[in-house]
Amino acid sequence: MEGPLLRPLPCWRQRSGGLIMHQKPHHVSVMTSEVVGLLAPIENGLVLDATFGAGGHAQALVDSIPGVQILALDRDPSVTCQVPRTRLVTANFADLEAVLADERVDELAGAVFDLGLSSDQLDSAARGFSYHASGPLDMRMGPDASATAAELVNTASEQELRDIISRFGEERFARRIASAIVAARPIEDTTRLAEVVADSVPAPARRRGHPARRTFQAIRIAINDELGALETGLDVAIHKLRVGGRVVVISYHSLEDRLVKRRFAAGATGCVCPPDLPVCGCGTVAELRLLTRSSVGATDLEIERNRRARSARLRAAEKADPLDAA
Repeated sequence: MEGPLLRPLPCWRQRSGGLIMHQKPHHVSVMTSEVVGLLAPIENGLVLDATFGAGGHAQALVDSIPGVQILALDRDPSVTCQVPRTRLVTANFADLEAVLADERVDELAGAVFDLGLSSDQLDSAARGFSYHASGPLDMRMGPDASATAAELVNTASEQELRDIISRFGEERFARRIASAIVAARPIEDTTRLAEVVADSVPAPARRRGHPARRTFQAIRIAINDELGALETGLDVAIHKLRVGGRVVVISYHSLEDRLVKRRFAAGATGCVCPPDLPVCGCGTVAELRLLTRSSVGATDLEIERNRRARSARLRAAEKADPLDAA
């Protein structure tokens, strides 16, 4: 690899002609020790932090592995960086291929994807992610999102809403919720949307957690194209890994975890010829070696300290040497 990333990297974030000062983050990164343990064997090289947030994983990697540098991405232009040996780029990891080309990166030693929302985003009512606080129906992770939640909620057809809520929220009452949303239009803030959803589901469902959780998740995933971005970014990261390089993904709901599981399983599949064929004729070579046979959850101690860790599921894989299959 050649280019500026070989030199010590300052953190930066330029906006309106000046540097934005970093503020103390509220967000606590999940499963940091597990991420460091899985990436420690790489020893040196460039690690992609595809979802920088408050920089917890990047900081832990820099502190623990003296030979690594970090290329960090975040869709949110308000995110800033104080982590040494780290370059922060405001970008969606769906655009990872273009970012790596711009940064003249030919290979990665490792990659980390910590998916979902940060606590800072969830706790900011102005971002519109929370069904607990009143705020505008925004839900954009960054300005690159194609629409706001308000535009989707107030203009999509009932069938479109039903499909989104069912697919991305895995919500059994998607039909009732979509019908109620259309009947209540215009819906202008998060509080009103949460009320409409809650009123549309049966009483027993309202006693099992907040009834709007799955609907809010579905709308957020749809407007930010989260699953499409993950599929694209993960493919590019795996392709760019050097032999022995490692990728770690932390997901927070079943849709993300299934996508990662399928991609890792496909990458770890070698010859697919019939077992009675004496010589391989398909030429398929595994590109990955699974480091986690199933998803790994956070420890009870971490969950006690950080409730966000409760739903976290981690998977990891290593770039295989094609010569090993020869």
